[in-house]
Amino acid sequence: MQRGGPRSRWSFPPADTADEDGVVGIGADLESATLLHAYRSGLFPMAVGAGRERVLAWWSPDPRGIIPLDGLRVSRSLRRSCARYTTTVDTAFEAVIDACADPSRPSRWIDDDIRAAYVRLHREGWAHSVEAWTPDGRLVGGLYGVEIDRFFAGESMFSHERDASKVALVALVTRLRERGSSLLDVQWVTPHLASLGAIEVPRSTYLALLADAVEDLP
Repeated sequence: MQRGGPRSRWSFPPADTADEDGVVGIGADLESATLLHAYRSGLFPMAVGAGRERVLAWWSPDPRGIIPLDGLRVSRSLRRSCARYTTTVDTAFEAVIDACADPSRPSRWIDDDIRAAYVRLHREGWAHSVEAWTPDGRLVGGLYGVEIDRFFAGESMFSHERDASKVALVALVTRLRERGSSLLDVQWVTPHLASLGAIEVPRSTYLALLADAVEDLP
């Protein structure tokens, strides 16, 4: 768990000033200091629009999706899948983010700029991946996100075989528990994440949990 980090030259509006869609602001950049400042402030980046109209937006949705670290749902079939794959941490970060950015996936949002920014964060020790492998050494699932103190912001996950991304999530939650983490952010709750125990909390609750998890608040 890293502490501190570079100082950002940008200031963000408060997270609770987001519009009805959850957008707090437009612009800034994807430098490491900017990203870390945003996460500590309760925000995350995602571009909106397309082509020349595409702009970088900073989001703070209300409600916010989290997975309680003591509330992950692991079914019997998922337990069997956990025995079928091997999981690792930070052994194939770029392969994981490339799989998450696959252009054939619906609602793809990871572009070249996002990829470069998170690869840089990974090399600096802030972004991490969890990989799921078959016995013959094929990467078939994984996820990546950003870790600051006792907080982990999940960004994206992928699966090429049954339950592979879920197995990576189980490994992540196990790792976070062992490290004494307290908050796993998943941004929005999808049916897939809800089946694994993700819940929605009001923005005010999320920000309180974040303040407890991140000691170096702006």
